[in-house]
Amino acid sequence: MATRFDPFQEMDRLMGQVFGSAKAAVTMPMDLYRSGDHYVLQIDLPGADPGSIDVNVEDRTLTVRAQRSVVNEQDVQWLAQERPSGTYARQLTVSRGLALEKMNATYADGVLTLSIPVAEEAKPRKIEIHGAGAAPSATQIGQPQGAGAAPATDSGM
Repeated sequence: MATRFDPFQEMDRLMGQVFGSAKAAVTMPMDLYRSGDHYVLQIDLPGADPGSIDVNVEDRTLTVRAQRSVVNEQDVQWLAQERPSGTYARQLTVSRGLALEKMNATYADGVLTLSIPVAEEAKPRKIEIHGAGAAPSATQIGQPQGAGAAPATDSGM
């Protein structure tokens, strides 16, 4: 059986393993949207051990960490090793208009979903205005319905 050896292709493969895995291991694609009175943050964590997922809030910083381990069996000869392993980490700075103490988290099908309610004090509300000799009227203060403080900015960890 004849095999063809291309040194450039082999070098490209090796460089991809060295540098590509490190880059891919820290990537955590996410979606963020508002649905009614809460924000939904979905983060892709395929292959992450559910027990290694850590969601932490300190002041206004939301940190998500997860671990994906590589197979460490004896007498293994790798033919291809393209799936990233290591620690995933992402930090987001969130606004004060969110009720972080009421946040819910679920992990299903490789996706971590965080549901973060809007804080009561950040929701629009009506205030009665009383004038001298006039009937009371209601005026809405705060932000219009469907708007709200921006939930997060990515600090790019």
